[in-house]
Amino acid sequence: MNAFDQLALSPALLAAVASLGYDTMTPVQAESLPPILAGRDVMAEARTGSGKTAAFGLGLLQRLDPDVIRLQALVLCPTRELADQVAKSIRRLATNIPNVKLLTLCGGMPLGPQLASLEHDPHIVVGTPGRVQEHLKRGSLHGGGIATFVLDEADRMLDMGFGEAIDDIVKRIAKHHQTLLFSATYPDEIRAVSARMQNDPVIVTIAEPHTEATIEQRVVEVEPAAKTAVLSRILAHEKPESTLVFCNMRKDVDDLAAELDQLGFSALALHGDLDQRDRDEALVRFANRSCNVLVATDVAARGLDIAGLPLVVSYDVAHDPDTHTHRSGRTGRAGAAGLAITLAGSRELTRLRAIEERMGAPMPRYPAKPGDGRKVLNLAPNKTLVIDAGRKDKLRPGDIVGALTGDAGFKADDVGKIDVFATRSYVAIRRDLAGKALARLREGKIKGRSFRVRPLG
Repeated sequence: MNAFDQLALSPALLAAVASLGYDTMTPVQAESLPPILAGRDVMAEARTGSGKTAAFGLGLLQRLDPDVIRLQALVLCPTRELADQVAKSIRRLATNIPNVKLLTLCGGMPLGPQLASLEHDPHIVVGTPGRVQEHLKRGSLHGGGIATFVLDEADRMLDMGFGEAIDDIVKRIAKHHQTLLFSATYPDEIRAVSARMQNDPVIVTIAEPHTEATIEQRVVEVEPAAKTAVLSRILAHEKPESTLVFCNMRKDVDDLAAELDQLGFSALALHGDLDQRDRDEALVRFANRSCNVLVATDVAARGLDIAGLPLVVSYDVAHDPDTHTHRSGRTGRAGAAGLAITLAGSRELTRLRAIEERMGAPMPRYPAKPGDGRKVLNLAPNKTLVIDAGRKDKLRPGDIVGALTGDAGFKADDVGKIDVFATRSYVAIRRDLAGKALARLREGKIKGRSFRVRPLG
């Protein structure tokens, strides 16, 4: 059974699935959705990009009664970025269900606006454990009506030290609920969580979808002092549309992004010390092709699912084999070819051998060829414009497209990805047309109103 219409889904959800272009279920959806819809607890091993969000999203929406104004579904995620991504996916699935209220509750954001939004109970909350726990303790979030409880990227939440918060959350929500646990790996800690929180769960294990045929792995042995020069040459030679570069330390992320920017690449940093707006904007620009190199820590990049990512580089060798697998698995999605390169210094070879032992074979070595230090001017094809208006202003992507096309003279192909947040919107414009688009939006109106518009970066 691989067709969604063979499932016991409401017409509204089937229509949403069809409108999103989902023809057949992914393996994790085909294995987990039937028991989820039957009300069973499920523990699923599934990686980012496997379709797991739609699996638990459809499950919790099928059980939802929008006429009952109370919290009915709670989804916990390790990071704000993943929570935002999950919330957007669930909203798209719920597009044909009227009056569904979904809130994201994450740390690093002001508490006041969240408290105001919680004056009326939401149907669904997607959030990070610390902030959800805080609201439950304060009594601003009421968990007594929760029918579906989801732990997404559960292994990473435990890695980040959220175990005690999750245990406390479970004590504060409805005793009888369905628990859906999704994890990229099955360490003993995850099995222990399942034993504490789940009742006779259905175990779903999806084999790693990436193969040697889709991901080519290489190792370049190079000492730390020469790594940036070698990376610059790799980027200039491969000319990938987008590259995700992993560093183990936050400080190295900032330093490397700044060096690459000086060398002529459109590079940005992503790590937990950045404020939330900077993190949001880095992800927006990377996804909309206004930035072609994103330098990140593993925690910050967890849960990102960037379509069409041809190159992943481990600037530092990963601390453990599982982390290396997560990194390389960002590329080569949906059958596309991908390249994963590891830059390894002599002091990192022990960790590298542990990774190769897990893989069951050594990765091919390539000689280090430093760049010549000249600027290469390898800029991203787009630039991003920020409009100081969003969902709260009833702004939609179509309104922005409409303001730029038609009489404005822009073609639809000139306008890239559009992201609409609560109070801000971001639109990608072809780099050579960005100045003209900025002037047009400043001079004209969107939905008959004038908004502040500015370039980003």
